[in-house]
Amino acid sequence: MNEIDNPQHIAALNSFLYYLKVEKGMAANSVESYRSDLEDFLRYYPQPLSDYNATDIVSYFVTLQSIGLVNTSLARKRVAIKQFFLYLNRQDMDINVDFDKVPKIKISRHLPDFLTVEEMFKLLDSLPQENPLQIRNKVMMELLYASGLRISELLGITIHDIIWNDKVILIRGKGSKQRYVPILDNVLSIVENYQDNVRPILLRNKKNDFLFLNKLGNKMSRMGFWKMLQEAVLNSGLKKDITPHTFRHSFATHLLEAGVNLRIVQTLLGHSSLNTTQIYTHVDTKYLVETHRLYHPRA
Repeated sequence: MNEIDNPQHIAALNSFLYYLKVEKGMAANSVESYRSDLEDFLRYYPQPLSDYNATDIVSYFVTLQSIGLVNTSLARKRVAIKQFFLYLNRQDMDINVDFDKVPKIKISRHLPDFLTVEEMFKLLDSLPQENPLQIRNKVMMELLYASGLRISELLGITIHDIIWNDKVILIRGKGSKQRYVPILDNVLSIVENYQDNVRPILLRNKKNDFLFLNKLGNKMSRMGFWKMLQEAVLNSGLKKDITPHTFRHSFATHLLEAGVNLRIVQTLLGHSSLNTTQIYTHVDTKYLVETHRLYHPRA
């Protein structure tokens, strides 16, 4: 994982963390949470500390929210960033962040549109694999969670889009945008088994390049996936409203909570930044693959 490399940021962050640990007596795991939250923010906006303002922080939170981070996590990050800049201000640094202009994060009482890691594993591990359709269902949901795809992107994958040697899938996203998404080794294995041994059974001698097919050998539909998902949720015993987008939000939330750089998660999701049209410049594909494999809970 990339560390911050700005000497001013490093010095200020270390001073603040020392203050939390020694002067405030904060527990080690709490200090580490502060470190993770602040490093991610400082990496996202690498500029002199005196240049930060409320707009930068609001834009950062809007971006986090738009890719699925839940309000409880956003509220924690707001506290960390606020306390950091308040500390710097008390150290007589030239700080220009007015937190009165940074809206407080309301903690929703509704069930968030994501699953915990344990809930996701419970759902995925409860899926039966006794017939071709069940095997297909398992592969689709594992791939949806492992790669953070939109349901339209998942259903649009063809047999030509998987680059086996590089362990990535070519995804055609919104607005004709394309991106390569890493695929975990264990998921790649079940996708390969499905394509080689199960898909031919579903194809029924038809000509169709789409990877995921229904029982008639046609492209799997959104409604077909929805019905399959609701049955799987019911059988798993989970008492939550789960949609295909829940997988995408869970993917983003779990990686961000594990400490993955926000820009990496944005790149994996194919999500456009609200702040700049060139937010993903020079992201190395090999580093992307290694980071995804290292931090994804299912790896």
